[in-house]
Amino acid sequence: MTTEFNVLIRPMVTEKSSYQSGKLNQYVFKVQNHATRTMVKEALEHAFDVTIARVNIVNAPAKRGRRARSRRLLVRRPAYKKAIVTLAEGSKPLEIFEGVQ
Repeated sequence: MTTEFNVLIRPMVTEKSSYQSGKLNQYVFKVQNHATRTMVKEALEHAFDVTIARVNIVNAPAKRGRRARSRRLLVRRPAYKKAIVTLAEGSKPLEIFEGVQ
């Protein structure tokens, strides 16, 4: 049995996600593989006390790469699921990275 907070793994910080949070009022989170839109919405509304307009779920596929030292060794990075959350108009921004510039 999972609680609603176990749905969220961590926020994702990339150049694209920082643009989305600044201009589009969207935030990106890595979520559990079994998470649904309603589970993510309920967890974020309860955790951050905000209203959410929309939740988009993206399944990122597994990728194959190579080790830096020996080019022969193949490494497989696992697949993961991420949620792109759009806050409602007039909602306060999330204070995930308070004081980070």
